[in-house]
Amino acid sequence: MVRGIRGATTVEHNEAGEIREATQELLQMILAENQLSTEDLVSAIFTVTSDLNADFPASSARAIGWQLVPLLCATEIPVPGALPRCIRVLLHVNTARTQREIRHIFLRNAVFLRKDLVDAE
Repeated sequence: MVRGIRGATTVEHNEAGEIREATQELLQMILAENQLSTEDLVSAIFTVTSDLNADFPASSARAIGWQLVPLLCATEIPVPGALPRCIRVLLHVNTARTQREIRHIFLRNAVFLRKDLVDAE
């Protein structure tokens, strides 16, 4: 079964190193929380807010071994008042998990995007 997994994170500055670190943290957590490996990945679509242009999130994914996964980057719709410096991802994965069992991951300031999907601590 192919399922979608959402995730997002933020950075403090438009710096390549910060974008790489935050993206890799997000992707690794999505895989760990959903008990997935790179072999389970079908594709990934990344978006970034228009204030982030120092690096491609897809480059960060390639650096952690996602060389064979089809990846795409795009700019998020610039909605007034939207969360700044945000990196989002939609992963398509092969999994036996049900939609209810999928763990969507929102880190840093991105936890405010989908409070309904973030576990209360």
